[in-house]
Order: sequence, then C-alpha cells, then structure tokens
Amino acid sequence: MGVVEQAHNVKILGSGDRTIVLAHGFGTDQSVWKHLVPHVVEDYKVVLYDNMGAGTTNPEYFDFDRYSSLEGYAYDVIGILEELKVSSCIYVGHSVSAMIGAVASISRPDLFSKLLMISASPRYLNDVDYFGGYEQEDLDQLFQAMESNFKAWCSGFAPLAVGADMECVSVQEFSRTLFNMRPDIALSVAQTIFQSDMRHLLCHVTTPCHIIQSMKDLAVPVVVSEYLHQNLGGESIVEVMSTEGHLPQLSSPDVVVPVLLRHIRSDIVV
Repeated sequence: MGVVEQAHNVKILGSGDRTIVLAHGFGTDQSVWKHLVPHVVEDYKVVLYDNMGAGTTNPEYFDFDRYSSLEGYAYDVIGILEELKVSSCIYVGHSVSAMIGAVASISRPDLFSKLLMISASPRYLNDVDYFGGYEQEDLDQLFQAMESNFKAWCSGFAPLAVGADMECVSVQEFSRTLFNMRPDIALSVAQTIFQSDMRHLLCHVTTPCHIIQSMKDLAVPVVVSEYLHQNLGGESIVEVMSTEGHLPQLSSPDVVVPVLLRHIRSDIVV
C-alpha cells in the first residue's frame, strides 16, 4: 500500500470494470457509505477513503496551510487516483467532497466520467443575488460555539444537520464521527468549508454532474441545487428527494440508495 493510500485509509472493494469513488463530507468518514456499498460492490470496483482531518486519520498529517482551501483536498483525490492507477471513475461526493471533486475535475477531467454531487454548495454565505443560507454572524457564532465547548457543539449540531433527534441512530452515528475529530482540526475544516466561495470555478467544470439534494437541508437550501445546475460548465441534472437533512445517505437510505444507483448507472440524456 502506498503512502497516500495509507494516510487516507483507502479501501478497495469489488472488482468490476468501472470504478466508483465514494467521498465523504465534513464530520464523517467512509463509514457514512455503509448503506450504499453492498449495492455497488458486485458490479463496480469501489474506492473508499477518508479526508485528511477526519477522526480516523492521523492528526499529525493534517497540514493547516494545505487544507485552508479545497484545492488541498482536490490534490489528495488526484493523488489517490494516480496511486491506484485509476484512469477514470464515477465520483460520488457528499457535501464539501462534491465541491472537492468538482475542483479536481477541472485539473484532471480525464479522471472523472461523471460527478454525483450530494448536498453540495459552492458558497454557504448569502450574497447579492445569491442565497447560500447563512449570514456571517451565523458562521461566527457557529465557530465560537465549536471553540468554546466542542463536545456540546457536536451534541447540538448533529441533530440539526441530520434533521432528527438524538434518539435516532443516524444522529448518534454522525455525532460519533464528528466528535472523533480533533477540535482544532474540526474548527479549521469548518472555517475552510463555510467561508469558501467556489462559484467562479463552476463554469470550468465540464464533467457531467448529477446534483442530488434533500428537500429540506439545514446546511444547503434547495435553491442552491438549481444555482449549480444553471452555472456548471457541462451537462447537469438535478434531483430533489423527499428526504430531510444534510446526510440523507445515512438517515434515509431506503429513499437515497435507489436514487444514487439510478444516477450511477444512467448517464444524462441531452
């Protein structure tokens, strides 16, 4: 196993001709895909990995400068694909990893046959003629809460993000992976994500994009999926599901897994 693979806890399952890469979002790790994996391993080679900074990675490897922008993560994705000698993949990115995949595809479009973007946003802050869902004051309060008492913040944020109460298994699961992050790393990653603005890059994304969104999501208003659709440089399609929450693949797998499988198997018809 190569250095990059080891650092990112890369796992390869299945043995199909086509490769699927599953990329998790903030506060989770590759376990967030546990409901999807059994449905794809028979037909595809499946690559799972953890983003640097996830609780399952070595915190000593987290370079605060490198990961102060999404480009650092995008270079990791390209590095993993190169080390595994993957010539082309179907990339399934959740939340920030959807945008990380988009950035990576601009540099190396040859590596991506299509992108599935789940709960994706190019910008979380509201702007003139743009509704991202947050004001700067909201984000400042969020960062302050993380800094003052990380455990308490996790307990409060997890139910809001998942869209259910603490008794729910998926909330407990998200709470666990969130709290596994080292607090200073979690704060840095959250600041990088929530303060990011990738709108200017969307026109350069020419890989076909399948935009998949919950009807109700605390982190990403549903209008953002339409914004992506209108501004991406290549073909794109939007599907808004009847789910609630930012992690629908974890909280509503019965609805989400069939949707993901359909988008994985079918290309956009122009």
